[in-house]
Amino acid sequence: MSFLSGRRTERRGARRFTGRDLVVIGLLLGIPVLLDIAVVWGPTLASVVLSFTSWDGIGDIKWVGTQNYANLFTNYPQFWPAARHNLLWLAFLGLVAAPFGLLLAVLIDRGVRFSRFYQSTLYMPVVLSLAVVGFIAQLIFSRDQGALNAIIGDTKSPTDWLGDPDLNIWMVLLAAAWRHTGYVMILYLAGLKAVDPSLKEAAAIDGASEAQTFFRIVFPTLRPVNVIVGVITVIESLRAFDIVYAVNHGRNGLELLSVLVTDNIIGEASRVGFGSAIAVVLLTVSLGFVVTYLVQELRGEKNR
Repeated sequence: MSFLSGRRTERRGARRFTGRDLVVIGLLLGIPVLLDIAVVWGPTLASVVLSFTSWDGIGDIKWVGTQNYANLFTNYPQFWPAARHNLLWLAFLGLVAAPFGLLLAVLIDRGVRFSRFYQSTLYMPVVLSLAVVGFIAQLIFSRDQGALNAIIGDTKSPTDWLGDPDLNIWMVLLAAAWRHTGYVMILYLAGLKAVDPSLKEAAAIDGASEAQTFFRIVFPTLRPVNVIVGVITVIESLRAFDIVYAVNHGRNGLELLSVLVTDNIIGEASRVGFGSAIAVVLLTVSLGFVVTYLVQELRGEKNR
């Protein structure tokens, strides 16, 4: 019996990896890491280096130092309007679309009739790419054959919703928010389902109203979801490209930093170094927002 128990103990001990196991683990971990380096970090580091050079993509690479950045901030008129538009995207998605998505999630979580239908309908735009959303915006806001002008009966002097630089940015933001709201709604709906019902019951017993229960009990428990929503909103607003390029190639009031990067790198000018400088600025702004937001949220978690 002691011999058999000893054999069983040996069998239950830590299993040693064979050479084949190590090879499989190395492939499963190594291939994704190599792909991440090749697809993400490699081009990122290359863009940082190229931003200090002058290169047309074919000829010799010439080192120019910070000249690209100096020209970008002082001699490139399209830069500052594009930067303002990106900040407007961030403000609109963060202050309008995200809170509206939270409101829809709260209403659906309360068990309104046909909640499954509303949930599916509101989430449907999320499966569409921003390019497709841009084409849908053209069908709705087009000057001559758009659905909006047809509905309001503006046929004699139709409003050019996408051609007027004072209006088109807001029309595009509405289309982008239509998609972003459904995404935020699903995230908050998942967070609301995870809230302990006993917390709401305890607040009701203490005499708290529904608004007090939500803002003092429920919303603080959604802190992890708030972090995810905040990061996603920043990324969506700063990487926006498809929808404005589908509408009018990102011109005439729809300029964005991502469009400027594309125009300079693969456009007729082929200024790879200058386009890389714009890409580095966009990367820096994105990391600044995301890192600052995450640091603030982590500090808040520690102080609780």
